[in-house]
Amino acid sequence: MLKWLIGLGVAFVLIVAGLSVGGYFFLNSAKGKEMMLSFRPGSKPKEVRLVEVERGQLIKTVSAPGVIEPETNIKISAQVSARIIALPFRAGDQVRAGDVVCRLDAVDLKARVDAAQARLMATRARVGGVKAELMRAQSEFGRARELFDAGDTPRSDLERAEAIYLQALSSREALDAEILSAEADVVASQKDLDNAVISSPIDGVLTTLNAEVGELVVVGTLNTPGSVIMEIADLSRMLLKAQVDETNIKPVKPGQRARIYTPYDPDGELTGTVGRINLKREVNQADGTGYFEVEIRVDVPEGTRLLSGLTANTEIEVEIFDGVLKIPSQAVLDRRVDELPKDIADASAIIDRTKTYARIVFVERAGKALAKPVSIGPSDLTHTVILAGLDQTDRVVAGPFRELTSLKNDVLIIDEAEAAAKREADRLAKQGAKKPAAPAPADTASDTQTDATASTDSGSQGG
Repeated sequence: MLKWLIGLGVAFVLIVAGLSVGGYFFLNSAKGKEMMLSFRPGSKPKEVRLVEVERGQLIKTVSAPGVIEPETNIKISAQVSARIIALPFRAGDQVRAGDVVCRLDAVDLKARVDAAQARLMATRARVGGVKAELMRAQSEFGRARELFDAGDTPRSDLERAEAIYLQALSSREALDAEILSAEADVVASQKDLDNAVISSPIDGVLTTLNAEVGELVVVGTLNTPGSVIMEIADLSRMLLKAQVDETNIKPVKPGQRARIYTPYDPDGELTGTVGRINLKREVNQADGTGYFEVEIRVDVPEGTRLLSGLTANTEIEVEIFDGVLKIPSQAVLDRRVDELPKDIADASAIIDRTKTYARIVFVERAGKALAKPVSIGPSDLTHTVILAGLDQTDRVVAGPFRELTSLKNDVLIIDEAEAAAKREADRLAKQGAKKPAAPAPADTASDTQTDATASTDSGSQGG
């Protein structure tokens, strides 16, 4: 038993010694040092997205939602109350100016025209009798005046003749007025008859059809709207009516270019030009914010038909900066001045000591993150102009956002693309090391000769 215990003790000592020696050599190897380094806090580089500082153009924009509508949109209503008997076009059809788009039942309207013409003819037929009566009264009045002047008739006879003449003259004037009224009735009834045939006033597309054959259309009044039979729009000239927030309206001017995005074509982009700017403030009923309506003339591409009523978003180019240094806006961070390294804060002329926060950008220096205070200019939706603090040769940390929020000065960093390439190279290297070495190709003739010689030698030895 004692011998067994002594043997186990010796074996244990040898195992411990072997592990210690092996561990020593492993920890002093390259792999061992890399593994130990990975366990130290902050020793593993953070994977970040590094981008170079650009010099180029930055366009400051104002964004606004809106609706695309035709510049010319005609609502066609009936001017007479009648029943629809024909609708030659359907919604979506192209129409030309003068094309008949609706026919109404004209039987009653034609009867009104005939009645008006008959009244006019009857009125005109009375002209001869009234004219003769006027001539007779005028003659009697003249003869009575001569007799009165000669003293052969009393004044009463003259006055009676004058009254008869004036009455005849009045009847003639009244008849003339009746004739004018009858002619007007004919014109009005003829106009109503003509309105039974409705033609398109413009070249365009029938965008909306609100009625069908057999329906009765009515004429509107001051308080009651009439029947809108259809709408015809010129879809070749479209307007985006954008709602620009009152806080952003100041730099918007007529003639500025705009980019327009619609859900109808998510991958496409339209362009336009700012036209009329409404001078009256309006209120969005949904959230109560104030806005001004801005009309943007849309450049409709050849062969493209935009739909009326499309919602859209626009970016109006209110200011253009050429040849400026710019970086992704996400790379610009606000940090407390008292949290910055003292040597960086003291060496910077950009930091305003009267303020609590300073704007900084992390740049890459020898594999580490270096905080650099910067002075910024205007921004667009993605980039910010750098006025001072960076050089065009710098590479700045632009993401990911989760790393930016916790990034500190002098922390090891590596570009995520470079890190991914390194991992892929290590993976391929490991795969290559695991594969067994391929045997060298053998010469068949040589192998046959060697086997034959070996057989002969064996036979000789055996003999």
